[in-house]
Amino acid sequence: MAFIQELKARNETLFYFGFICLLFSILFLILTKTTTTQVYGVNAWYKPFKFAFSTLTFAWAMVWYCYYLPNFNIKIFNWSVIILLGYEIFYIAFQASKGQLSHYNVSTPFYSALFSLMALAATAVTLYTAYVGVLFFKYDFPNLPNHYLWAIRFGIIIFVIFSFEGFAMGSRLNHSVGALNDNSNWFIIGWSKTVGDLRVSHFIGMHALQVLPILTYYVFKNTKLAVVLSFVYLILALLTLIQALKGRPLIKVKNSKNEMRNTIKK
Repeated sequence: MAFIQELKARNETLFYFGFICLLFSILFLILTKTTTTQVYGVNAWYKPFKFAFSTLTFAWAMVWYCYYLPNFNIKIFNWSVIILLGYEIFYIAFQASKGQLSHYNVSTPFYSALFSLMALAATAVTLYTAYVGVLFFKYDFPNLPNHYLWAIRFGIIIFVIFSFEGFAMGSRLNHSVGALNDNSNWFIIGWSKTVGDLRVSHFIGMHALQVLPILTYYVFKNTKLAVVLSFVYLILALLTLIQALKGRPLIKVKNSKNEMRNTIKK
C-alpha cells in the first residue's frame, strides 16, 4: 500500500490510467474464461488482456522514473501515453469483441489504416520514452544510487530497442517464423511451442524497463553488477530473437496439437 500511495503522489494522472488498465486487464482475463470467440486458435480476449496489463506496467514504471527528472513537462507526457496507448487497447478490445484481428489486419483499407495508426501510436510512445532515457543521461542525480541510475538507463535503452523490434512482426504481418501467427496454449502468453516466435524477445526486451531497476535496487546493489546484469539481459533478449528468426520455439513440445496441425498444412 505504501508503494501504491507513493505512485499516486508522484503522478496521479498516469497512476489512475494504469489503475484503469489494471481493471480492464482483469475484465479481459475474465472474458477469456467466459467466452469462446477465438482468433488464430486462442481466445480473442487474451490479446487485449496482455496489452492492458503491459500498459499498466509501462505506465507505473514511467510514473516512478519521470518523477526524478527536473524540469520535465509531465502533463504532455501523461496525455501522450493515455491517448496513444489508450487507443491501442480500445481498438484491440473492439476487434476482439468481433472475433477479428487488430494486428496484421489489412483486409480492407479501413483496417489497414487503423493498424497503421497503432504502429504510429507505439512508435510515438517509444520515441518519447527514448527522450526520457536521453534526459537520464543528460542530468545528474546525486540523490539516486549510481547502480540504480544505470539500471534505469539500460532498462530504457533495451526497452526502446525491442519496442522497435515490433516492426519486424508488423512488416511481415506475422509474429511466427515457420508458420502463420502460431499460438500455443502456454499459460497466458501463448508463445508458439512449435516454431519461432518473435514475441518472446519483444516481451523480454520491453520488460527490461521494470526488471533491471527492480533487481538492481533490491538485489544487485553495485554499479559494475548493474552493468553486467544489463548486458546479460540484453544478450538474453538478442539470443531469443536469433532463435526465433531461425524458426525455433523457446521451448519445443513434441507431438503438440499445434505441431500436428502445422504438419498437416505442410
